[in-house]
Amino acid sequence: MQINLQPIKIPSLKEACITQLEELILTGELQMGARLPSERDLAAQLNVSRPILHEALVDLESKGLLKITPRHGTRVNDFRRSGSLALLSSLLNYHNGNLDPHFSNNLIDMRLLIEMETARLAALHRTPAQLEEFRDLLQQEAQTSAEDLEALISLDFSFHLLIAIASGNLIYPLIINSFRSVYTSLTGAFFQRISDNLILQTVHTYHRQLVDAIERQDADVCANIMSEMLKHGESILKGELK
Repeated sequence: MQINLQPIKIPSLKEACITQLEELILTGELQMGARLPSERDLAAQLNVSRPILHEALVDLESKGLLKITPRHGTRVNDFRRSGSLALLSSLLNYHNGNLDPHFSNNLIDMRLLIEMETARLAALHRTPAQLEEFRDLLQQEAQTSAEDLEALISLDFSFHLLIAIASGNLIYPLIINSFRSVYTSLTGAFFQRISDNLILQTVHTYHRQLVDAIERQDADVCANIMSEMLKHGESILKGELK
């Protein structure tokens, strides 16, 4: 008998420390500017070794949540001023994978700003090889079932990432890749709300129109199509984001 089971993932002690401290910071229980107990005391409270705790603190510092100062201890940062893109995944995990309305709307606004520009630049700088990649992705989309959520999410991300790569700007694909998990969670929520193939066909029509405009090197049309597509996605998600 075949049973559809998912592997059980047990977090490491380091990951468990990170998760618990992130939650304390993001809930405000550990307020901005607050000084944490010494690493020895904190490790004892969490029942982990000091090396494991230190690794967790360094990870949180890299995200902008903490500031470690040798011989002066560790304090909670204002992550709005010091946070990095790595914090995006933490914010999503903090909500247990659910899309917080304010956070999601912020993400959509950022995508609109960045991806209109990547689409415009892709029209100007795409290569023949990249056009072939676009056509291949369109073909894969046409052959993917609306029930295959994982494949739809993967193809959609690949499409938008390729636009960023085709822009010719090395920074844009790095930005897109930096919040892959957040991006795919938002895209997953969109595809889960699709109740018929018509909406999926609309999305794929936008993709085909974009590729055609990229091939024609019509930068303004590319930016407009990207704007329409993202706003269409936002309208589908509105029921979930309110």
